[in-house]
Amino acid sequence: VQLVESGGGLVQPGGSLRLSCVASGSIIHIRTMGWYRQAPGKERELVATITSAGTPTYKESVKGRFTISRVNAKNTVYLQMNSLKPEDTAVYYCHADAAQERDVYFRPSRYLEVSGQGTLVTVSP
Repeated sequence: VQLVESGGGLVQPGGSLRLSCVASGSIIHIRTMGWYRQAPGKERELVATITSAGTPTYKESVKGRFTISRVNAKNTVYLQMNSLKPEDTAVYYCHADAAQERDVYFRPSRYLEVSGQGTLVTVSP
């Protein structure tokens, strides 16, 4: 399974960006998809996740500004980021919990966690 992010770039404070991530490969089912970020000199942190049923969770500091969504049929997850702040500057990584096999009952099995290469978001005047 491969994840490819896009949509990063330079934006002024208060601006918006939309990140996209497409999962490809031999995929039976993806449970949770999400976004992490890592700022220079800081640890990677979870920004938002969304289940296959569409239930989202958010880091407290992005609630009300970021919206995560996904299109299951396209194995794609999005992160709409509004009212961006300089502290949102980071490399954003897509994450997925994907199954590539089925068990004897034909249910998805052997879920693996995969991440993309990241896309840089810079919020600066």
